[in-house]
Amino acid sequence: MLWDDFNVSALDPNTPILVGVAEIQQCEDDPSRAKEALALMVDALEGAARDACGSAAGDLLTGLEQLAIPQGLWHYVNPAGAVAAELGAKSCVSVHAELGILQQSLMAQACEAIANGELNIAAVVGGEAKYRALRAQILDVALTDSQQETVPNRVLKPEAEFWDEVEAAAGLAMPVGFYAIMESALRAEQKLDIETHRDQLADMYQAFAETAKDNPNAWHRDGMSAEQIRNPSAKNKMLAFPYTKFHNTQWNVDQAAALIFCSVRHAQALGIPQERWIFPLGSAESNVMVNLAQRPELQGSAGAALAGEAVLKAAGLSVTDIDYFDLYSCFPAAVKIYARALGIDLGRQLTVTGGMTFAGGPLNNYVLQATARMATLLRDKPKAKGLISSVSGMLTKQAWGLWSSAPNALAFKNSDVSADVRAKEKVLKVVAPSVGEAVIVGYTVLYQGGQPQRLIAVCDLPTGDRTVVFSEQAAMMQIAVGEECVGRAVRIVDEGSFEWL
Repeated sequence: MLWDDFNVSALDPNTPILVGVAEIQQCEDDPSRAKEALALMVDALEGAARDACGSAAGDLLTGLEQLAIPQGLWHYVNPAGAVAAELGAKSCVSVHAELGILQQSLMAQACEAIANGELNIAAVVGGEAKYRALRAQILDVALTDSQQETVPNRVLKPEAEFWDEVEAAAGLAMPVGFYAIMESALRAEQKLDIETHRDQLADMYQAFAETAKDNPNAWHRDGMSAEQIRNPSAKNKMLAFPYTKFHNTQWNVDQAAALIFCSVRHAQALGIPQERWIFPLGSAESNVMVNLAQRPELQGSAGAALAGEAVLKAAGLSVTDIDYFDLYSCFPAAVKIYARALGIDLGRQLTVTGGMTFAGGPLNNYVLQATARMATLLRDKPKAKGLISSVSGMLTKQAWGLWSSAPNALAFKNSDVSADVRAKEKVLKVVAPSVGEAVIVGYTVLYQGGQPQRLIAVCDLPTGDRTVVFSEQAAMMQIAVGEECVGRAVRIVDEGSFEWL
């Protein structure tokens, strides 16, 4: 469905386009000299404006009408307002997205508003200075970040929490434990033995490390062997079986990324060259928040599948038409579940950045980096298409963004498939554990300081409900990391702990 010829006169003047992208990376060991996250975001937007139109960058920035920033690990009250003020965008509406709002949603909303004639120029930017904070902690240096006395014009909030009380009571807290449980369900579905499965994960992430070598904005570009990734070591402790540190998103980074969108009409008025234009062909998302233990299939996602199908259908494309993928890679399970949702071969190149372990995964900002990198690659390949997945929470909400270096005969469409997901996916009831029998559907062993600490299992009950149980017995944890326990029957012996049957 892509246009054979890039005929601007045939485009709707309100067609949204991505015109400017930039990624900023700071590797300053002296925290007193390092910039805070807010300053990095300013730098990123200035870089995106220069990327779009060079000497006319100032006009692009002062004309910003909307700026959205996803919440990070910082404590700014109105970062979008502060960044807009710094750039001289006096009429800019500031949007603050709390944790739980998909990063893809911010891009899609900007594009939709432009397509509807509601905005001419909009931007999305995000950033972190976690490495700066880490260095300050190590060196015992006090840092003071700037703060705002204003509040955002708009605040976007999620509708629910990422986990429930039963999961928390069993000991699930950090994301790595949730994703490791999903991983066990994927392993069981693939019918892989424990060691073969660990080899698969290591090979996948070794390929990601190779991709990062070619990404000038990746945090870690030295490469890494499958053996280094797979096996625990002093620098690569096991976190939640089978995940080591090198399977985990790397958020101790100083990085920012910015994306600037405008209409075709406005791009022409500003003289932005057509070779800079990247077309959003579509966006689709599910905002149904289903906690891990409530999901009928821990190894699947109805939201990822339905959103992926919707974004491709809206553009008149199939997954075989896609040249580049970037599958959200906070943990291997996220990559594999999204690939499973659309039937993407795991042997393909699944990231354009190198993934969140190697490219860097600043909290709630990675999809902006992936989109900036994707735009750079698409500009160099006429008519190429790229598909990027987005995750919020414990794979709680799902989205896809579809991009191309050429326009499409079909107009940009932003789809919310939440109603379809609710209709398709039966949400299971999660109850507190009580004495009786159950069957494991997913599990992990959590580690502390490299040592096994707690075995946690999500279980089916004879009633059809779900529960989450745990054990701290060393012998049980040893079995759990040595042989497949998904599908194994267990006995809950009190209000939480269990034993093998």
